[in-house]
Amino acid sequence: MRKLPKVDVVIVGVGWAGGIIASELAKNGLKVVGLERGKERKTEDYFMVHDELRYAYRYELMQDLSKETITFRSNEKIRALPMRQYGSFLIGNGIGGAGVHWNGQTYRFLPYDFEIKSKTIERYGKNKIPNGMTIQNWGITYDQLEPYYDKFEKMAGISGEENPLAGKRSSKYPTPPMKSSPAMKMFMETAKKMKLHPYILPSANLSQAYTNPDGVARSACQYCGFCERFGCEYGAKADPVVTVIPVAKKTGNFEIRTHSYVRRILHKGNKAIGVMYTDVTTGEEIEQPADIVVIASYVFNNVRLLLNSKLGRPYDPATGRGVIGKNYAYQVMRGNAIGFFENKEFNTFAGAGALGVTLDDYNGDNFDHSDLKFIHGASISLTQTGLRPIANNPVPKGTPSWGKEFKRQSIKYANRSLTVAAQGASMPFRHHFLDLDPTYKDVFDDPLIRITFDFEEQDRQLALFLATKCEEILKQMGADRVDANKELGPYDIVPYQSTHNTGGVIMGDSPDSSAVNSYLQMWDAENVFVVGASAFPHNSGYNPTGTVGALSYRAAEGILKYSKKGGPVV
Repeated sequence: MRKLPKVDVVIVGVGWAGGIIASELAKNGLKVVGLERGKERKTEDYFMVHDELRYAYRYELMQDLSKETITFRSNEKIRALPMRQYGSFLIGNGIGGAGVHWNGQTYRFLPYDFEIKSKTIERYGKNKIPNGMTIQNWGITYDQLEPYYDKFEKMAGISGEENPLAGKRSSKYPTPPMKSSPAMKMFMETAKKMKLHPYILPSANLSQAYTNPDGVARSACQYCGFCERFGCEYGAKADPVVTVIPVAKKTGNFEIRTHSYVRRILHKGNKAIGVMYTDVTTGEEIEQPADIVVIASYVFNNVRLLLNSKLGRPYDPATGRGVIGKNYAYQVMRGNAIGFFENKEFNTFAGAGALGVTLDDYNGDNFDHSDLKFIHGASISLTQTGLRPIANNPVPKGTPSWGKEFKRQSIKYANRSLTVAAQGASMPFRHHFLDLDPTYKDVFDDPLIRITFDFEEQDRQLALFLATKCEEILKQMGADRVDANKELGPYDIVPYQSTHNTGGVIMGDSPDSSAVNSYLQMWDAENVFVVGASAFPHNSGYNPTGTVGALSYRAAEGILKYSKKGGPVV
């Protein structure tokens, strides 16, 4: 194995988390190497490439499942099997990671989220938390994290308006909200009549040209509708490739090595000494020594790398002890409704990944849960992300799936349907976790990560509640027919739901119940920082990227403090 000269910091994964940390550390003079297992990406790759088949259905930007995948089982009594084709979620690959193919919806979690256990007990008592639910406080409050949210939003140029039911802001969004379509205006007017609190959702698709504090200038969104699963040809959608990575490179202190597959964190005692990676173009194994190791890949890969490296204490669901792999959570996306209009038409093919309107009256603890059989809730939104022709064919329930009547209904409702959807929070349970699969391995003979997860009664009750609320809104909007998805069956790895996987290397205020502190520094290895949604002790009723960005800026601050003084960062 070839050993390279030591650097100050090595970062595993160059997406949002890795890009932010590289930018902040390189600007402060640290020598940083970023290791990315995928290839280089740039805005020019997407010029005039509105190819739904290539990107949305053949997954051009995603991890190659034939070389590395995950295995899944709904409970410990059955054998896990590999995910052989994409379905429930999409794992990014290459420079920028999932930050290239995201939609751009950029929320802040609610103050309730960060103190969920204490706030729930304070209002409803301990019995509100069912047996097996392992919610815990995050070891940080919203007010403590708010400056980092602000920094992320200014870097990305987030376009939005203030959420009337959210935590306090230190400043306004850096750019105005996006345009309002006729469908969005209908939702807004209806929600207000229902005494709800709608607002235009925060968007990383720029509403106007913007230059951020680092001097990065980007143009405005063209509303082409090719955001999710696609790279942005205009650079209007904030992603690491057009924001933080160029800033890091410009310093001369940051080197990216693509096609570099990190397989082990090398460590002695309670400190890492570097990483071992394979150059996938040659097969050569290389050691990169470093004073500080930052793990900033996707949730599954963060957990897998720690477990394969035997770093941190693996979680044991039988005893509830250990932390690596604990509190895997997902999202409840089933509680939604679609409305069909006989005499109104909408241009739903135009749009943007984060074009829409939302409300939080049923999110977090913004409503009384005393008589409900669940905690938390969901944001409820009408989004206009651009209904591309292959993926979308809305017809009322009961319509034949082929033939003359199917075609007639498809044509009739192509422009006469709207969806109001809830994005429900996911609570952790003791028997939901990530570990190494004992059977299946990757091309390097390393064990794959295994998911053990299923929906619980908490989730079914939440989905029923949310679908009813979505149905009510659409009826008030004037829909002639509303089909609501009120039943949540067993979790299935096949149909797409969201790429909002969280947990496994969770943060907290004690090494007994968490893997990292509030700066995402490992309790068990002081020079290792594990950054990303793997730090979430539960998942909220929002997209996770805004919170990943805020925590990344806080982690970067912690790394800088550690580089000067060492020891636990406080």
